[in-house]
Amino acid sequence: MKIYHIPAAPPLYTNTFLLVGENGLAAAVDPAAGAQEYLRLLEQEGARLTHILLTHGHYDHVGAVEELQRKTGAKVWLAPQDACGGELFPFTTPDNAYADGEEIRVDTDLAFRVIATPGHSAGSVCLLCGGLLFSGDTLFAGDVGRTDLPGGSWDTLRESLKKLCAAVTENVQVLPGHEEFSTMDRERANNRYLQF
Repeated sequence: MKIYHIPAAPPLYTNTFLLVGENGLAAAVDPAAGAQEYLRLLEQEGARLTHILLTHGHYDHVGAVEELQRKTGAKVWLAPQDACGGELFPFTTPDNAYADGEEIRVDTDLAFRVIATPGHSAGSVCLLCGGLLFSGDTLFAGDVGRTDLPGGSWDTLRESLKKLCAAVTENVQVLPGHEEFSTMDRERANNRYLQF
């Protein structure tokens, strides 16, 4: 498996990713950067985008979804709670809804386990892929996502963080939706929001 970090330009500063499996099947996680960068990498790798996986539906995580879906035929995955439309979710019509705990297999060496983590938004999920945790806006390096937007709830996020810590016991790399990367061990030790 190969992974590419594709940061979205200001003012979004969203961390987005393209993962390519050994047989050339690929997944984009939170594709908010310009679609051309994903398409260029897919062509470079001789890969085919089959999955667009969204940690949540906020506008700063979905900017390239429509164009990528149109140009590649990839299927979009999003929790139904975040596919309700409105100001924060203007661009995304999912093909598939996540089920908590399900495995989404993209290629023989590329699979994601869904961990439902509502709180930042009603449908937020984290995606565990081997030693990588795509935490969206649920968990950041030293912080957590805001809960003052529609569908957000601090009490719900706190319960989701407890669930996430119980579900991810190994020291995986944390790849959040914004800012720098971290590890679960570092977050357990230093993130005040994970001190239960």
